[in-house]
Amino acid sequence: MYNHILITTDGSDLAQRGVGQGLSLAKALGSKVTVVIATERLPIQGATTSSGWVGSPVDYERYDEGQKRFAAEILSAVKAEAGKLGLDANTVHVANAHPATAILETAAGYDCDLIVMASHGRRGVSRMLMGSQTAEVLAHSHTPVLVVR
Repeated sequence: MYNHILITTDGSDLAQRGVGQGLSLAKALGSKVTVVIATERLPIQGATTSSGWVGSPVDYERYDEGQKRFAAEILSAVKAEAGKLGLDANTVHVANAHPATAILETAAGYDCDLIVMASHGRRGVSRMLMGSQTAEVLAHSHTPVLVVR
């Protein structure tokens, strides 16, 4: 049914539920697995913030290195979890990217036929203000999406 499943994570406990469900489904179906995590750019507002801080090239380097370490730790843990189930999971870190865009591009680039992701279940004003990567993926994906809550 599904030959290649893309599982998304951001390292949160909620995302881990999606990882677990995705790996279990892949095991049951004998599917290939790719796990993706996207890390965003250093969040700044314009050239300076209200405190007057302007990031230097060293600040950006440190931030990027920290994001790489963070992603590597999470992907390593998911790869180990997949290994316990007898799955060989391919892992992908998309740096400096909007998560929904990274998920959609990874699904297309790796020819995945299912995306598994968790939803934080925000509603109303909270969802409008904070946005929802899951909602954005659902709205723009040409690939079926399984949302885990």
